[in-house]
Order: sequence, then structure tokens, then C-alpha cells
Amino acid sequence: MIRVSVEVCSGAARFRVEVLAEGIEHALSVVSACYPGAEATVLFPIDPEVFFAEGSTLVPSMVLPEIEELEAG
Repeated sequence: MIRVSVEVCSGAARFRVEVLAEGIEHALSVVSACYPGAEATVLFPIDPEVFFAEGSTLVPSMVLPEIEELEAG
């Protein structure tokens, strides 16, 4: 299980979510299913301290909004 930050862009809206999934490709497909028509991009660099989410109490394929919003532009 991994945890990555993903940027979601849909028209003028742009925001970040955190995803817990089986792998990076699975994380992107989960975000695409949650936000159809939006573009999903993994944000780098990936934080190695939280990348491997073993023993996590979170549910696999979970999408969590991140606090910080990005400016449209």
C-alpha cells in the first residue's frame, strides 16, 4: 500500500488530494473515477516517510482532500 499526493485539474478548478492505493497507477485510476473528466497528476517529489502506508488504518483506494488549495492560473 502506498500514499501519494495527486493534483486534480478540471477546467479552472485545481486542487490536491492524497490517495492510499495499491500502487501509483491504481492511485491515478481511483482519482480519475472520483473526478471523471479531470486530469490527475502525481506530485513529485514523493515524501519517502509516508510513501509506504503499511499498517495504516486508512482504507485502500481512499481519496483524502489536502488542506492547501492551488490558485487557478
